Amino acid sequence: MTPFLYVSHPQVKVDADLPVPLWGLSEIGIARTRAFAHDPALLAFGRIVSSDEVKAKETAALLAEALRLPVEVRPAMHENDRSATGYLAEAEFQAVANQFFAQPLESVRGWERAVDAQARIVHEVEAALADAPQTPPIFVGHGGVGTLLLCHLAGYPISRAHDQPPVGGGCWFQSASDRTPDRWRAMEEALTP
Repeated sequence: MTPFLYVSHPQVKVDADLPVPLWGLSEIGIARTRAFAHDPALLAFGRIVSSDEVKAKETAALLAEALRLPVEVRPAMHENDRSATGYLAEAEFQAVANQFFAQPLESVRGWERAVDAQARIVHEVEAALADAPQTPPIFVGHGGVGTLLLCHLAGYPISRAHDQPPVGGGCWFQSASDRTPDRWRAMEEALTP
């Protein structure tokens, strides 16, 4: 398997009047991404492949600027579809997200089922890897589908136990034929070459 890095977007500007996919990065999210972009281990990657959501594209653009790489956009790398509920206040969102992971075969409040979101992100990553198998990519996406991808790659059952640490997003994991991801790491933790 082509080695790759999966990075989730960091903190966003929450705007209850905008659809969630249109939210952009906050100043903290921008600063964290800029700092992360200078990790020398990122030079091992030759492509940046992003979800079509604004916060992911902004994260990808900051990495692309530092690494002097173009950004490829794959719309099907989007976060799990939560449009049935739209914006939820933090406590309610966390409760529904817990259900999403705990009941992967069910559509919780109209959200995309976890098993379907997992199949979609796995397919997109595999298709992108097949497009350029000699060029290790950085995938820029989201915590929910990223966790589902990590569970698939590590052979874990779908569970929120494998979700990002509570640092506001901006986490990563690596995968390769000789490296199975075990957990998310915050952007502040240096990559291992």
